[in-house]
Amino acid sequence: MKIATYNVNGINGRLPVLLRWLTEAAPDIVCLQELKAPQEKFPEQAIKDAGYEAMWHGQKSWNGVAILSKAGPIEEVRRGLPSDPDDTQSRFIEANIAGIRIVCLYLPNGNPLPGPKFEYKLAWFSSFSAYAKELIGLGVPVVMAGDYNVMPEELDVYKPERWVDDALFRPEIRESFRGLKSQGWIDALRKLYPEEKIYTFWDYFRNAYGRDAGLRIDHFLLSPQLEKRLVGAGVNKDVRGWEKSSDHAPVWIELSGS
Repeated sequence: MKIATYNVNGINGRLPVLLRWLTEAAPDIVCLQELKAPQEKFPEQAIKDAGYEAMWHGQKSWNGVAILSKAGPIEEVRRGLPSDPDDTQSRFIEANIAGIRIVCLYLPNGNPLPGPKFEYKLAWFSSFSAYAKELIGLGVPVVMAGDYNVMPEELDVYKPERWVDDALFRPEIRESFRGLKSQGWIDALRKLYPEEKIYTFWDYFRNAYGRDAGLRIDHFLLSPQLEKRLVGAGVNKDVRGWEKSSDHAPVWIELSGS
């Protein structure tokens, strides 16, 4: 089974890119972030025509997350973190598909800092970590995929010295990510490639993609039940170079059947 995560940076404006990638990569399950579309503007029919069932949590102009599946029916579990059901920012959805709990998340960016956006990021991360602890305690296969807006280590960022005061690389945020992993979650890409330079995002400015001046901020965290099933992982880097593409590239993992 191939599961992917992709920050599309506007699903309707980049729909041709998304549909082309779905055709070429053929993932079984996809987590999407930054839909930037209200609930009624999600391109459901186009996604259905591509062979996928969809569940989505939209928001006008900002945020928004979705799960696509051709691996089986999507059984919705929740929209939004249980600790904050009235949150107006659409950043979290959860479903069961083919015996796996799929969590799709878009963690806040947090810039500029100091300020309310960074405080919101810290609070959201704390609430998410508390719920993740509940999830891992269930003892079932769980995949938590999405744009975490965190570079966990210096290996995950081009020229880390330039990012020391950024909300994606602040010590508090990196510590939050380490605390999350300490619950028992497995960073899928680092499990297979512990020392390799891997980026998932390249800014539109200063020819970042051409220079490979990137960041690794899109992550898969797996519950221990999936560790032995992890047989592959990677980044479809070439998609970032397509015309009118997102500033993120799709990231994927492959799980064996049992």
